[in-house]
Amino acid sequence: MGLIKAGAGAIGSTLKDQWKEAIRCEDMNNEILMVKKTTPTGVITNKSTIIVGPGQCAIIYDNGKVLDATAEEGLYEFDTSSSPSFFAGEFGKTFKEMWQRFTYNGASSKQQAVFFFNIKEIIDNKFGTASPVPFQDWSHPIPNQMTNTITPLRVQIKCFGKYTFKITDPALFMTELSGTADVYKKEQLVDQVRTEVMAAFQNVANELGTEKYKVPVLEMPSQTDEIKQMMDENVFDADIRKRGITILGFAVESVTLDDESKAKIDNYELSSNAYMQQGKLVGAYANAVEGAANNSNGAMNGFMGIGMMNMATNGMVGGTATGPWQNTENSAKDLNKNAKKECPKCKTMNEPTDKFCSECGEKLQ
Repeated sequence: MGLIKAGAGAIGSTLKDQWKEAIRCEDMNNEILMVKKTTPTGVITNKSTIIVGPGQCAIIYDNGKVLDATAEEGLYEFDTSSSPSFFAGEFGKTFKEMWQRFTYNGASSKQQAVFFFNIKEIIDNKFGTASPVPFQDWSHPIPNQMTNTITPLRVQIKCFGKYTFKITDPALFMTELSGTADVYKKEQLVDQVRTEVMAAFQNVANELGTEKYKVPVLEMPSQTDEIKQMMDENVFDADIRKRGITILGFAVESVTLDDESKAKIDNYELSSNAYMQQGKLVGAYANAVEGAANNSNGAMNGFMGIGMMNMATNGMVGGTATGPWQNTENSAKDLNKNAKKECPKCKTMNEPTDKFCSECGEKLQ
């Protein structure tokens, strides 16, 4: 027993009107994944017509076994004298390898039906982190002076987005999920798949935070292609595929930081600005000291300018300015202490300790 292609073309063809009885499934929307169709008697008679619509896969079920299957749109005739044809479509290999040995223990031995699977991309499936997940943010690196390396800032994030999936192995899907139910809807599995999607996303987030990718935390929504490629290469959705389902699209729509992580980044920015300001002031003091040493009007004028700069900054860098000023002030005192005294009357140069001119006896200042 098997299927014979009765005609080609769209389902809207008038060819289907040649048969009074036909088994079809016309109501497979985004919410319905599998539907069982049969005749009032539960028996599919010879030469019955089976209509397979766009985006559908149909399998012929007879007395606990799968007889034939097709994922190719068109009109088919059920012929009890023919052998299974396993029309190709996109599941040809799967049909040949799995349907022939596919059985249901305990199923009714007097039942014939056609199971229609929705093999279109199932869209508009939302996901979100129930609690914050860890992420290594390389946009805020922390230097380690002991090892001369940098490490990323560890933050906690919440992510929300959407994913799409498709039934890519009807045999596994029927074995693991739908069985021989009359109708199997998306709502029956979406909670479980969402949980597994989040587990896969956690693995993706860990990968994006490695040194290989170094994705900044708030730029994750722009990494849609990388996330999907990473998920495929590392088979992060392995548990989902075991049910005959494959994730096709995965998009992160928003990323938010928890309060603790926001505080971390705020403190990081403040510290970075302080280090930058400190670096600028230290550089300014160094330039000022060098300028004072080369000042043709005397070191004291330059050093007095440095002291005024230090007072204006009001100790902004916690003593960084005071050090250079104290050193230069002491140097000025030393220079003044060792300088010889000029007599205001006869212009004779006297020793620093002299109080009166050694030449004319004039009192020295």
